[in-house]
Amino acid sequence: MKIAIVGASGAVGQEFLRVLEERDFPMDELLLFGSERSAGRKYKFRGKEIAVKLLQHNDDFKGVDIAFTSAGAGTSKEFAGTITKHGAIMIDNSSAFRMDEDVPLVVPEVNAKDAVNPPRGIIANPNCTTIQMVVALQAIERVSHIKRVHVSTYQAASGAGASAMAELEEQYAQLCRGEKPTVEKFAYQLAYNVIPHVDVFTDNGYTKEEMKMYNETRKIMHSDIEVSATCVRVPVMRAHSESIWVETERPVSVAEAHKAFCSAEGVVLMDNPAEKRYPMPLFLAGEDPVYVGRIRKDLSNPHGLTFWCVSDQIKKGAALNAVQIAEYLIRNGHVK
Repeated sequence: MKIAIVGASGAVGQEFLRVLEERDFPMDELLLFGSERSAGRKYKFRGKEIAVKLLQHNDDFKGVDIAFTSAGAGTSKEFAGTITKHGAIMIDNSSAFRMDEDVPLVVPEVNAKDAVNPPRGIIANPNCTTIQMVVALQAIERVSHIKRVHVSTYQAASGAGASAMAELEEQYAQLCRGEKPTVEKFAYQLAYNVIPHVDVFTDNGYTKEEMKMYNETRKIMHSDIEVSATCVRVPVMRAHSESIWVETERPVSVAEAHKAFCSAEGVVLMDNPAEKRYPMPLFLAGEDPVYVGRIRKDLSNPHGLTFWCVSDQIKKGAALNAVQIAEYLIRNGHVK
């Protein structure tokens, strides 16, 4: 088994290295690729140093079984042919192919079978906010079909990359020193602030991030579900939170929801308000599951249910989800 990571020096690329090692992913060889800026850097994996190769249009992917790509949509589009031409399966973390009809968009807990025999050799990893939401939604969908979702996200700085995390840290330090904070990665100062603006605005007033949650959820769940999202950047270092309202075809009780979440793959129920037990990003960064708590009946709608969920968007929302797709394919004999 020969594996490649494209974009190895980025935040998600580094997470791929950690996840592959943590899970003892079956492989004989690992190749790392990057831009001219990162080519030549060396990273440790399983006790050995691996140098990053320059990503080029050549035959470097000959013999590669699976390529995890996280180098931006432009790079994915440009190099997809080069990566897949010798038979490698490309599991892409960018937005490049997510809504293409002939590219499966996969969250293993929801639609793993869609990953089998991808027509173009490409499988798309969904947006991080969508991934954690659909893992939680799938638990309720098994109880009663979800007709409608309203979601507000509370997205960590890490969603904008390693440099954004560094900027948030620096802003707090600058403010403590009485200096004007550096603002480059976000529309405004993030420290001591929340910004109701993630990605660019579209003609309908929603941002691209919010529209991703609408379109991707329907594709992953093979559903007519309606989703209305408001995405907010918050001064949290890592792990996204979401406040979710669902309307189901029939009323679902809190007890039913508890049972559904407890038995759902990839979900951990953390719901004991009396003991102040509920998911928080401060304590869940670096963890694998989607955590769910604060489950309540919607007071305004007998078919409504509301809950809170937290997940590490670099891990489950990016690298781990992609690795789980690969594990499913290997486990079921779809990669040789």
